[in-house]
Amino acid sequence: MQKGFTLIELLVSIAIVAIITSIGVANLITAQKQARDAARHEIIGNIQSAFEQYYAQLGVYPTADPGAAFENNIAPSDPKEASTPLIWNIDATTYCVCATLENATGNASAPVGTTCNWSQSGTYYCAQNRQ
Repeated sequence: MQKGFTLIELLVSIAIVAIITSIGVANLITAQKQARDAARHEIIGNIQSAFEQYYAQLGVYPTADPGAAFENNIAPSDPKEASTPLIWNIDATTYCVCATLENATGNASAPVGTTCNWSQSGTYYCAQNRQ
């Protein structure tokens, strides 16, 4: 008698490994989206802090160049694609900055007439002026 695995045993083993791998990949993709959304929340908070510090020093928000409020004059960008800009709505007395979320519900359901008035509520996470 020869010792070894039968074809059916090998196919079952391969199928089990494939199923486990596909579950792991799906979880990894979800975790990556959640991590990028968390980074967007942090970036928006940092932008809000930078704009408020800029306002505290100069009495206005940076309208011509939002990057002026940041170190090296470079405004943050989206964590997934650096070429995807964050959404800015700035004038001298108010601002709103938003990022599109991939895997979460946003907070962009501000009442009409406020700085953060987006028609796509639920898909954006926004911050507006505190003054």
